[in-house]
Amino acid sequence: RRARARLASIATRAQSTSAAMMDGVERSGWPWDGFNIDEVQLPDENDDYGIPSDDEVEEDVSQIQRDTGFSCVVVVDNLPQVGMEKYEKLSKVLRKIFSQIGDVHDDGFYMPVDEASKKTKGFAFIEFATPDQAKIARQQAEGYKLDKNHTFKCNLLKEVQDLSATPDQYKDPEVKDFVRKDNLYSYMLDVRGRDQFAVRYQDMTEIHWNEPKTGTSEGVYNRSFWTESYVQWSPCGTMLATVHRQGAQVWGGEEFSRIQRFGHSKIQLMDFSPAEKFLVSYSSQESPNPRESATVLFNVFDVKSGQALRSFKGKAEDYLGGGAKSAGPGGQGLQWPLFKWCQTEDDKYFARLARNKAGKTMISVYDTKDMSLLDKKSIQMENVVDFNWSPKEAIMCVYQEEANQGNQPARVSLIEIPSRTEIKSKNLFSVKDVIAHWHPDGTYLAIQVARFTKTKKSSYNGFEFFRVKERDIPMEVLELANKQEKIVEFAWEPKGHRFAVVHGDGARPEVSFYTMKDPKSRQAKHLGTLHGRPVTSIHWSPQGKYVIIAGLKGLNGQLEFFNVNDMDTMAINEHFMCTNVDWDPTGRYVATSVTSVHQMENGYIVWSFLGQQLYKVNRDRFFQFLWRPRMPVKLGEEREAEIQKNLKKYSKKFEAEDESLKSQADTEKLAKMDKMEADWKAFVERKQAEFAATEAQCAALVRLSGYVETDQDVEIEEVEVEEVISTKEEKMAK
Repeated sequence: RRARARLASIATRAQSTSAAMMDGVERSGWPWDGFNIDEVQLPDENDDYGIPSDDEVEEDVSQIQRDTGFSCVVVVDNLPQVGMEKYEKLSKVLRKIFSQIGDVHDDGFYMPVDEASKKTKGFAFIEFATPDQAKIARQQAEGYKLDKNHTFKCNLLKEVQDLSATPDQYKDPEVKDFVRKDNLYSYMLDVRGRDQFAVRYQDMTEIHWNEPKTGTSEGVYNRSFWTESYVQWSPCGTMLATVHRQGAQVWGGEEFSRIQRFGHSKIQLMDFSPAEKFLVSYSSQESPNPRESATVLFNVFDVKSGQALRSFKGKAEDYLGGGAKSAGPGGQGLQWPLFKWCQTEDDKYFARLARNKAGKTMISVYDTKDMSLLDKKSIQMENVVDFNWSPKEAIMCVYQEEANQGNQPARVSLIEIPSRTEIKSKNLFSVKDVIAHWHPDGTYLAIQVARFTKTKKSSYNGFEFFRVKERDIPMEVLELANKQEKIVEFAWEPKGHRFAVVHGDGARPEVSFYTMKDPKSRQAKHLGTLHGRPVTSIHWSPQGKYVIIAGLKGLNGQLEFFNVNDMDTMAINEHFMCTNVDWDPTGRYVATSVTSVHQMENGYIVWSFLGQQLYKVNRDRFFQFLWRPRMPVKLGEEREAEIQKNLKKYSKKFEAEDESLKSQADTEKLAKMDKMEADWKAFVERKQAEFAATEAQCAALVRLSGYVETDQDVEIEEVEVEEVISTKEEKMAK
């Protein structure tokens, strides 16, 4: 509009100037001097010169904001045929049902009426905000019983259109050329068995090969502004997920090309299923009314197709669960992940903690086959605080807190799914808090219990162990020498039978090691205790045997590399202000990093499992260091035993390769240094030649000027001269 007004102003000025000249009046000065009416080209009043008006811009924005089309419309059939007196009531019922599934446009509901009978025709059109919401609504509303005589039949309007456009005669489909897809497992085929890792700093995200033998890393891929908040590897490492305003995307292959996108506006968190078949996304939106809680949305996507299979939407308090005591990353009181996946290889089940209409807790287990409740009902269990799946089987550990002022004790139970059979349980009395720790192999379950004393003024700690793999699941109790001590951390050895406990109330607690295999007592046995260690967390190697005793946060990154087999300290190091400790999947290397929670010393260090620093990288505003997970490889017990037996033979081969790599690295380093030396010599020679040429030019100029330089000796003599600056006479007082 402003551009058109400017064009109109220019045209008016040109027209007035032309009229003045045609009147024959002599004018002088600007703009009359040098003005030629024949050179003026007036703009076409209908030409906008490609500049849209404000009205057009607003119209385009509204078109972008609203995703329209047949793919957003659901056709609901088999509805009651009612008269006009019941039209409004039926409309409200249908709107209420479908608005709980997705966002229905204000003008997105239409139920046609027969003009002759003045009754509805038995079907309706409902328009959703996005095609994904329409697909979810079609799936969830299909088969919904409105009453005993009317069951919904749902289709997308796009499907109806495609069906009506089907030709009467069959036509062979067009054969498309084969297009090779990227190998998602290429990172597993490295001949040198290296591991990859991702780093994110400033606006950059980079993928590297770990090159510890040469003391550096090799870049694989990098991209600026690849994500808007964070990146995340899938559990098997085949994909890297990035977060954007419109949703999430996953990338993979040799070139890290995009594999799939998942539409979820303003996504905040995401979580993969263990076998990477599904992805759960989460977002929350604050209510304009401060008295109302935020609205949360969870979507479950199929990773291969990118389609949303199910959506969960509601108020935040409906998804806080029974015992969400601490704020999670997604909001106040939200535990993430809210939907917990059964850790089997088929991604068969996922579950969440919920409440029924009476306010009592229950566990809702969903079958991924049709994304519906298992057996169409939840597991009704009162006072549930939390539950955790076994890492290997469809067994969940459920913790129920005390009730009726302690008359009903707390309870820990193991429930098998899908049979819902309780295979083991234990009542606990005077309980303050309970934390469950599954062994990574699912062989043991440790229940960390904090109990009140009789006076209820203090508490003490202990452990209840379940031997899940043994017959009848025997149980045992373990108490520390000083039960009053605070338990800082508990950690299982990933591939083994030992565990570590950090306990103590001071700044330098103790670290105790135990084993679950004692042939004499068949009870947990104490192996040893490290006294007075600066420790806040312990980190086992993925292969077991080695552990890092780390003093993070206020302890400024103290690192002790410890061999549990020999109960011996291998090395003690420090990474100042360290915030994270991450082992690589093989247990050969470990990375420590300082993220942007600190303003200084940002970056990471890669160490060997023995505690030797291999290389250090500094990066301003450092956010993430993520090792790429490895696909589980099943060699079999016999093959693993054979490799362990002939380990020395294999180690010689790898040692020779390592020496070759070191020699190659040394050769490359020497060649680089030789090149730098040659470049320096060439630079010096070039500058010397330039100086000689300049000196010759100066001498020539001096000769042309006639100046003759003499060789007479010059003596310099210093002479001191006294000078009276001023004189002033004053009378002295008597």
